[in-house]
Amino acid sequence: MQDFASQLAEFATRATTANAEEARGWLDETSRVLNAALAKPGPQTPVVISSVYSALKKLPTEIATKSRVEALLSVAQFLYLSGQPFAGIEPASDAVAVARHLGDAGELRRALSYLGNILSDTGNLPGAIECYAEALEIAHSRNDVFGEANVWNNLGVALIYAAQYADAIGCLDRAISLAEGDPRIATVRINALGNVALASLHLEDYARGLRSAKAAVEASADPKTPTELLSRVLSESYYTRLLLEVDSLERAKERCELAKRYAKEAKSERAELIAALSEGLYEVHAGMIDVGLSRLTQALERARILKSALRDALAAMVKAHEVAGKPDLALVYLRELMLHIKKAQQDNALRHHQLHIEKLERQQQAAASADVVMERREQQLRGQFAEQVAQQELMRSRIEMLERLAVTAELRDDSTGEHSYRVGKLAALLAAEFGCDEQTCFMIDLAARLHDIGKIGIPDGILLKPDRLTDAERQIMQTHTTVGAELLAQSNIPHMQMAEEIARFHHEWWDGSGYPFGIGGSAIPMAPRITALADVFDALTHKRPYKEPWPVARALEEIAYLKGHQFDPQLTDLFLALIPRLQREQGDLDEFLGRSARQSPFIQAREKIAATLRQFSGRGMGTRQRFDAQR
Repeated sequence: MQDFASQLAEFATRATTANAEEARGWLDETSRVLNAALAKPGPQTPVVISSVYSALKKLPTEIATKSRVEALLSVAQFLYLSGQPFAGIEPASDAVAVARHLGDAGELRRALSYLGNILSDTGNLPGAIECYAEALEIAHSRNDVFGEANVWNNLGVALIYAAQYADAIGCLDRAISLAEGDPRIATVRINALGNVALASLHLEDYARGLRSAKAAVEASADPKTPTELLSRVLSESYYTRLLLEVDSLERAKERCELAKRYAKEAKSERAELIAALSEGLYEVHAGMIDVGLSRLTQALERARILKSALRDALAAMVKAHEVAGKPDLALVYLRELMLHIKKAQQDNALRHHQLHIEKLERQQQAAASADVVMERREQQLRGQFAEQVAQQELMRSRIEMLERLAVTAELRDDSTGEHSYRVGKLAALLAAEFGCDEQTCFMIDLAARLHDIGKIGIPDGILLKPDRLTDAERQIMQTHTTVGAELLAQSNIPHMQMAEEIARFHHEWWDGSGYPFGIGGSAIPMAPRITALADVFDALTHKRPYKEPWPVARALEEIAYLKGHQFDPQLTDLFLALIPRLQREQGDLDEFLGRSARQSPFIQAREKIAATLRQFSGRGMGTRQRFDAQR
């Protein structure tokens, strides 16, 4: 390893001028050494990995080989497994670029899958889904059953992370179907069954979850490797929790004992913690409340150090205290869970946004040739309009990542992903009716798309709750306004004050009875007042977890009823005239208002995946009631 590090340092000094034959020889040796280093990491491994990647980046793009793809993926894998997932994004992205240049479909599918996994794990679901959609197309076109089944399973896991449980099950079922009866990919089937059990637990479909968990453990051979042991502990944990939900205490105890045994064999802190959470939940359900809560408290303290299992530990504490009849303490842990989710999601969103901005800056620098500079100068000479168009395109590109993350936050309410775009377009049209100039309307369109980005910090159990929220849950739900505003304030994008105002104030009411501050009238900035009408109308006329869609006429009646209470009276009158006119002129409102959504690569990737699922399974990826305007 030390000799190789010396050779590597020497090669790195001349990588930019290396000829193709020399580089290929070095890449083959690099791939071999990296595989050995990852199989048995040592003190020198991080140094070698860093040196390898430095040299790989200096190689000319034209030198594209399978061993270069392998080396880049090995670097990404090491960084990911060593707790630096964000650092793994760049080498994984480089691997995708090299595989494209190489023209090797199999290598491209592998690189896309791995990049998708890292993006999903770091909270960039839109980027992950785009990677998975392309990887699926490649695998299917090559009749690569193993690759396709793996991608479907990984996609299912990503959707579970995003609380898209029904869509996740559709993807996982496809993976199970592909792997059925094929011993070469039996592990994929077992993992997918375990993931279906987890998704079913969240959906409270306990019968399906139990069938899947039982099939997963029955299909598993006696696990040997650390990865197999951890996977089995997870399956046993899901099985235990499902059995507890149907009051099958004796069988739950059996699964707990197996989870403990496999966790001990795994010698993994995470595996032992997961087993302890299952055992603690069992004890609380079995009436041993003090013992169970004590065990869960100890597990929580360990999770605060381990971090990766903190969300599971807090969720277990919430559940245990609910079962124990201690709702006040359950609320304390729910609030902590919400703060943990908020911080993690906010940090991830800002990191991905920053990576996106850095990528744009690199592209702009690369494009800053004399020809491009002259072209821009010519545009400026042609007049102010060209400059305005250029500025608008720059603004679009800068908020692109935030826009995608805002759509992801809304997916738990709106499975189409089009809500944010429809609200932006409708808000811009209402602004034009009010007399705003073209540039202001453009900014409202973009800014209003981000109105609910703060929902990334709200627990799934609250966003997806089909019943009316409790007072405590409502208080947590209302924090999405300040969470979103804080996130946008930290985005460091010029001219984002409007988006921050919309996120913060779009639930304030004209009569002062809204939230988060209870301000009213003209104290509410104009852009949030406009967006509020568009947001409520779209929510009323579309299905949500807690309501069925309302006809447009009924929605307009509700908005008229709330004139002067929730909404600005002048804007309400303009809105009530605008919608019927749009219906006459455009016909299908959803098609018209959602056009921008259907141009999004993320939405297009989701539709490709949904179309594939429909092809194989027939399913896709979606008295007078007073509207609950607090969500």
